[in-house]
Amino acid sequence: MICNNYEFIDIFEKRVAKYAGSKYAIAVDSCSNALFLCLKYLKAKGKITIPNKTYLSVPMQIIHAGCDVKFEFSNWLGSYKLDPYPIVDAAQMFTKNMYEKNTYYCLSFQASKILKIGKGGMILTNDKKSVQWFRRMSFDGRDRNKMVNIDRINMIGYHMNMIPEDAVKGLLLMNILPKHNKPNGGYLTYRDLSKMEVFKK
Repeated sequence: MICNNYEFIDIFEKRVAKYAGSKYAIAVDSCSNALFLCLKYLKAKGKITIPNKTYLSVPMQIIHAGCDVKFEFSNWLGSYKLDPYPIVDAAQMFTKNMYEKNTYYCLSFQASKILKIGKGGMILTNDKKSVQWFRRMSFDGRDRNKMVNIDRINMIGYHMNMIPEDAVKGLLLMNILPKHNKPNGGYLTYRDLSKMEVFKK
């Protein structure tokens, strides 16, 4: 049985950052929540344009973040941007040196994705200032390297953290992961969300 040791997450983050080509990686519990946190960090406002064919949690997270959704057709494969923000939904990508400079690049490790942990995601970034904000905000405002009874909590966070067991599984899977992987999906993978009544309100 794996102990509750957050050092495994530190190791996994560094391993993913090196593989993907970013300076930093922040582990979270899903790509959907990674996108939400990026929107909150950038204080996103107004209308955000995304493909009409994508996973339905993406427009939901945009709405949860207080923004409006605009759907446009795009024959995207692997990844796309939440325009006009430098946030990339790369849930269907995981390959060597994939990171795009000056973006907040969001990954998924869900069971149907390339790195099949079962749950989890990451934010890739070169923005050093954002790292501690993302780590604390995704973990109830906590510093994961401190016991909760001695940590100084100074922000209202979310419960979106990766657990050490998932990080260990990710590390094991990366030992057999090819360097280069084709995109796992794109616009043909999903239904047209612009036709769903829930997004017409």
